[in-house]
Amino acid sequence: MISHEFYMNIAIQNAKATKGQTDPNPLVGCVIVNDNRIVGIGTHLKAGGPHAEIHALNMAGELAKGSTAYVTLEPCSHHGRTGPCAEALVRAEVSKVVIATLDPNPLVAGRGVSILKNAGIEVEVGICEEASRQMNEVFNHFITVKKPFVILKSAITLDGKIATASSHSKWITSEDARKDVHQLRHETGAILVGVQTVIEDNPSLTTRLEGGRNPIRIVLDSKLRTPLDAKVVTDKQAPTWIFTTSNYDDRKRKSLEEQGVKVFVTSGEKHVNLSQMLEIVGEHSVSSLLIEGGGQVNASFIEQQLINKLELYVAPKIAGGEDAPTFVEGKGAEKMSDALEFEHVTVTRLGRDYKFSAYPIYE
Repeated sequence: MISHEFYMNIAIQNAKATKGQTDPNPLVGCVIVNDNRIVGIGTHLKAGGPHAEIHALNMAGELAKGSTAYVTLEPCSHHGRTGPCAEALVRAEVSKVVIATLDPNPLVAGRGVSILKNAGIEVEVGICEEASRQMNEVFNHFITVKKPFVILKSAITLDGKIATASSHSKWITSEDARKDVHQLRHETGAILVGVQTVIEDNPSLTTRLEGGRNPIRIVLDSKLRTPLDAKVVTDKQAPTWIFTTSNYDDRKRKSLEEQGVKVFVTSGEKHVNLSQMLEIVGEHSVSSLLIEGGGQVNASFIEQQLINKLELYVAPKIAGGEDAPTFVEGKGAEKMSDALEFEHVTVTRLGRDYKFSAYPIYE
């Protein structure tokens, strides 16, 4: 007999295929099995659309009766833009529901399970739980703290440089690594840089994938120095939000807003209040934020313990130069025991480069 893990892994892999499409909703997959045959497969494709269970039930039709449904996340119990999936499973008369993880929202966790059990349906929870939780790390964070999951991304040389002493940085990594970055942009709700990056590089900050989604572009600009002819202002390929301080130029603000840029004023005087910025981004239902800043921006997020994950692309080359910028600047740690440590480190080879994915350990 095929194991529960086998079918749940199919549901998880199908759910992962929609990463970048469902924001701010979670990634969810469902597989319906009757008499050891898969009779229905479903995935949540986009916010507002049918949930994974509904797609799978529609495919299964009458074969859903007496079946076992494998779902990566506890079936919903609320009436939103779509009806409760738990009730749909009850109406379909499935015999058993196997769930990877309960809903991370403490206000509703367990309600879907209760609906199923009250209808006499057998429920098993915890199959492939860690894989499902990892898949939805962004949603799990956002639904509990109402702030975006912050990913710090940087491309560096072996000696930690993000450019040469003359500020030349194209390209540190190979095409394979850069394609992976664009996939990351596609999967993320917003991308953030400092104003100096806009002034020096004039980036588009878009996703260069066919059919890819462009994230909202966020610029930290304490004095509104963003040029009016910058690509993030003029190209209209994605919304641009600028976060500034109380020292902003009102005429410049009006000029930017006339071009469709949103300007948010934070409580900081010299520097943008990063915690307040994250709160505002979260209030606009943006669940993930990709930091692609320079060394000072990166240092600010690290010093304030605001990053949730690191994606570091390392190229096998050395740039050298004491004046060449590094990917984290700022004051730095006084003692090695004060250095920020990371855990759950994974390494992926991308052509000739390597990607280190890791999670910071905050005390």
